[in-house]
Amino acid sequence: MELFPYDRDAAVRYAHRWAFARNPRYYDYELLGGDCTNFASQCLYAGSRVMDYTPTFGWYYVSANDKAPAWTGVPYLYNYLTRGHAAPGPAARDAAIDELLPGDLVQFSFDGARWAHTPVVVSVGSPRSLDNVLVAAHSDDADNRPLSDYDFADTRFLHIFGVFKP
Repeated sequence: MELFPYDRDAAVRYAHRWAFARNPRYYDYELLGGDCTNFASQCLYAGSRVMDYTPTFGWYYVSANDKAPAWTGVPYLYNYLTRGHAAPGPAARDAAIDELLPGDLVQFSFDGARWAHTPVVVSVGSPRSLDNVLVAAHSDDADNRPLSDYDFADTRFLHIFGVFKP
């Protein structure tokens, strides 16, 4: 399996386009626990154009009831992206805030016990800080929102380092 570049511009364009709306091609999970990771996955797909249809442990969306847990679940997406082996789709590593680029992801724990929100980085300033890393998100819809506007107990940053394609 070969590693290809992630199209950050496509991911960010998608994030800006759909931050305050819902793409009708995807189910809106807002009333079923939140739509943030579904939105983040859509952005990742816009930048990767590859899904992993492996049952249970892959990363894909066919319909509201035919999707991988990683498509909509915060911890499952993290586990998929940081899987440590080549499989179709985007791949990430844990990163420091100063390594973030547009198209990367942030995950928040609001209570310090469970990871519960996945915004998409759309802009980074210099020096990178909570005030000048801006994100787009669903579930409390936002675009160009600084990380400093969130009240969280813990955060982790995911740098997308490429896309594996068969």
